[in-house]
Parts: sequence; C-alpha cells; structure tokens
Amino acid sequence: MTAKDILELRKTGHIEAAYTAARRLYATDKSPHASSAMFWTAADILKLRLEEGKLEEAHKILLAIERLLPTVPDKQGWVHETYEHVRLQWQQASTLQPASNEMAEHAQLGKWGEEVASAYLQEKGYVILEHDWHSGHRDIDIIARQDDVIVFVEVKTRRNTVFGQPEQAVDYKKQQNLRHAINHYVKCRRLCASIRFDIITVVGTLGCPHPTINHIEDVDIIR
Repeated sequence: MTAKDILELRKTGHIEAAYTAARRLYATDKSPHASSAMFWTAADILKLRLEEGKLEEAHKILLAIERLLPTVPDKQGWVHETYEHVRLQWQQASTLQPASNEMAEHAQLGKWGEEVASAYLQEKGYVILEHDWHSGHRDIDIIARQDDVIVFVEVKTRRNTVFGQPEQAVDYKKQQNLRHAINHYVKCRRLCASIRFDIITVVGTLGCPHPTINHIEDVDIIR
C-alpha cells in the first residue's frame, strides 16, 4: 500500500487500518511521503487513545511523533500546528487525573524519563539490550551496548531541580543495589565484554518536547 492509499484510507475514517498500514510502510520506506502518512495516522491514533483513556500508550505515540517531526514535510505549517494540538491534548488529559493518583503519576514520569533516555541513547548509536531488568527487588533501568562495551544505565527523572540535581538520588545505598544487580546480570549472561555504568538525568514534565538530558558516563560504582 502506498502513502497515497494510506491517506485515502484515513480520509474514509479507517483510522486503525491506516495507522497499521503506515507503520508497515514506514518500516521499509523513510521517504517524505511515507513520513507524512506515518505522522498523520499517528496523530489520529493518539487522539483516539486519549478518548479511550489510554494515556500511557498515547504518550508513547507522542514520543514517536516527536522523533518523526524533522522528516515530515511541512510547507503550510499544518504538521507543527497539529503536533502542538495533540501535545496539548495529551498534557490536558494527563493533568485531569485525580490527586489520589500522585504515585501513579510519579511512576508515569519515571517511565517517560526512561523512554526519553532510551530514545536519546539510540540516537547516539547505542543498541538497547534490556529495559527494567530485575534481580530480585533490584532493577537496572536500561542495559545497552556501545561498540564492544556493555553499558548499565540508571535513569533519574525530575520535573525540576528545586530540590537538587537528579543524580544526587544515586546515593550509597542505591549504588550498592546497582552493583549487586550488575554483578548478577554479568554472571547470568556470562559476559566477557567490558562494562560501564552511566547515569542519565531527564528534567521536564510529561509531554515536554525538549526535556533537559544530562548523560554522565563511566560513573565509578563498579568494583
């Protein structure tokens, strides 16, 4: 199916089918036409997921749209206008959650931060191997490969830095837990490669298109 066929399918109201077809096309075709079809169908699906109350899925689509934006033709400015519209819709939907969901919102912020960090690493050429790898009650947010080095990444996400820098939360106790988890992973996978521990901090609110990212490489906790 061509990009033109997909956009015609979209016009007839077959949103899910058009989105599925656009994803298949974009997987093998990164042309401007395919990017445009991917953008418009993704925007449709994002709105639908918000109507369904599926905020987490909607946010993943929003992040994908943000990464797609630079490749989408926008002579009339409609793409940017639509992006800002769906981003605002997502922000409004996320702020409508009741106050009793504060812990869930905190978890959602952390998950968003991990998605942002993962996308950042991939853009830098890292290969993501694992997300949220658990060793008992301990976990490693991201495990990636950079060339021949296995990189263990702790992600800290904050809305702002009023109460200090996010990396300060990786204290002695947290470092101990991370060391145990990393050692467990190395033994489980029988790794012989070089390893490294990094911290990535993400500062911003959910849906923020340009969060502040700080990548601290080769933190000395691995002994």
